[in-house]
Parts: sequence; structure tokens; C-alpha cells
Amino acid sequence: MVRKVLVTAAYIAAAFGAILTPIQAQDLSTLLTGDMRGLVVHASPTEASDLPFVQVDESEGTLADYQGQYILLNFWATWCAPCREEMPSLQSLQTMLGGDAFQVVTLATGRNPPQAIRRFFDEEGITTLPQHRDINQQIAREMGVFGLPITVILNPEGEEIARLRGDADWASPEAIALIESLIASDS
Repeated sequence: MVRKVLVTAAYIAAAFGAILTPIQAQDLSTLLTGDMRGLVVHASPTEASDLPFVQVDESEGTLADYQGQYILLNFWATWCAPCREEMPSLQSLQTMLGGDAFQVVTLATGRNPPQAIRRFFDEEGITTLPQHRDINQQIAREMGVFGLPITVILNPEGEEIARLRGDADWASPEAIALIESLIASDS
């Protein structure tokens, strides 16, 4: 078990670009508990989509607009019950850690009319997250998103370094510590 934890922590360290001592690796492995134990960290980064999405003002944006920051990109839909569960914790994470080095970016994929997104955000009290739309699911398809919610972590170069399938408590101590370790790895 200890070997598996150290190997997992080594993959995390490599993906996050940090060089950790065995003691630091053991500490990092403690972050892969609770909802974060499902986080799959890629051995090497993969390209994220460069296709456009629709912003709340109906203009186009791309993930490249966020380059230079770590991004927690959440694919969701208004009809998705687990997405409804998860969204308040995403807002909490953004409120706690969002800034120049990190952003939570939400991308409604599929049929999600703007008024349905506004209603969803109003009902859940979401005020700090973007209301981007992937109308034809092109970005989701290109990034291999099948099922919702899916959350991917992008490095400052805009590459995917980790993925979590299903909902999670992104305001949990483990999730916060994980994101803080990402931000600190670039400091």
C-alpha cells in the first residue's frame, strides 16, 4: 500500500511539475482521499481543445483565454443532478483560491439555454462562476468528455494534467490543498 501511495504521489509530482522528497510525496498522497481519490493524474500533459465556446454576452471565447493560470474546467449541464450538487463547492473553491494563478471555469455542454443556466445559477446561489456554453458539445467531444459532470485540470500552458469523473466536493480540505499545491508549484 505504501509503495502504491508513493508511486501515485510521484505521478502527481511529475504532472504538477514539482520535485518532491519522499516525505513531501507521502504528504501529497494524503490529498488523494475523499472525493479526490478519483482524480486521475496524467503521466504527461495532453492538449486541451482550442475550439470556441459561447460566453454569457454571446461572444466567443476559448480555453486559451485562460493561459498562464491553472484552470479547473468543469463540464456540466442544467439537467444534471450531480452537477447541481457540485456547483456550490466549485463556487466556494473559486471564492477561496480564484485569482491571477487559478480560475474555476464552468462550461455547460449540450442543450443549455442561457435562461436555464441563469435560473440554475440563481437557484443555487452561484454568482462568481462563468456561464460559458459548449452548445454543440464540440469541446466536450474533442476532450473525451462522456457523461457529466467531468472536471479537468489544465496547467498554465493550457494542457490537461488531471481529470475527475463524477461530482466532487471541490471545497473539501483535500481539494483545496491539491489546488494550493498546484499554485505553489509555480511560485
